[in-house]
Amino acid sequence: MIKILKPGFYTSVQDKGRYGYRHLGVPVSGAMDQISYRLANKIIGNDDEAAVLEFTMTGPMIEFESSTVIAITGAEMSPQLNGSPIENNRRYKIEKGSILSFGRLQKGFRGYLAVYGGIQTKKVLKSASYMKNITEAIRIEKNEQLPLVKCIDIEENTFFVKKIEDHISTQTLEVFKGPEYHQLSDRQLESLFSKEFTVAKENNRMAYQLEETIQPHPYSLLTSATLTGTVELTSSGKLIILMRDGQTTGGYPRILQLTEKAIATLAQKKTYDKINFKMKVIF
Repeated sequence: MIKILKPGFYTSVQDKGRYGYRHLGVPVSGAMDQISYRLANKIIGNDDEAAVLEFTMTGPMIEFESSTVIAITGAEMSPQLNGSPIENNRRYKIEKGSILSFGRLQKGFRGYLAVYGGIQTKKVLKSASYMKNITEAIRIEKNEQLPLVKCIDIEENTFFVKKIEDHISTQTLEVFKGPEYHQLSDRQLESLFSKEFTVAKENNRMAYQLEETIQPHPYSLLTSATLTGTVELTSSGKLIILMRDGQTTGGYPRILQLTEKAIATLAQKKTYDKINFKMKVIF
């Protein structure tokens, strides 16, 4: 078991996601930053779909009630093991009774903690990802205990990943054309790709809104399918970017579609951070 001494601001269990149920209106869910999620599991040799802890803005404080192996990726939140600083992107062997804590947020917004074998919580619709109205819990609570699997003997600190491509620091979101992209005017396109946009305070696992507007879309649209990373243009000219827990259909024009890397990048942005769009070049 691991015991949650402090849950942090918003910490939940997440995995690859809940696929195959969008026709029933069930969002994919899963780790917001799939790049960091996969890296955390890879560092300690977990299955690609193993469940991890995703924490937002502030990290949890955790007591390990058994020995295990961990890796931390994503946002840099000054992690400490038994009061001593440790690093992101490195494998650590944890002894029974150890305390993991986090300090000041230095970079990014969402961090990931992978443990050997994955967090062993109940799966709903083939996924352990917490989500409102799907799972019993939507976030972890103080004094909650989460089950682990028995850890085999793995050497300590023998695996370290220096990320070559840093998706966390960039503010550029690469995109593809959305289904209604062709309906945009030259003026709208110029605004879309020349402006620097600001993440609004309305941002969460469902969607990110942007503060700046562009010229509104003149056409009405029947309710149509959407995806994680779909950029919608509202009748007021605001842009909404759907995220992992976002609805499966929408009535606004779908003007852009974020790449997988761009979705992970946006997941690491907080209120008032800046972003800009760049069309993905396909050769």
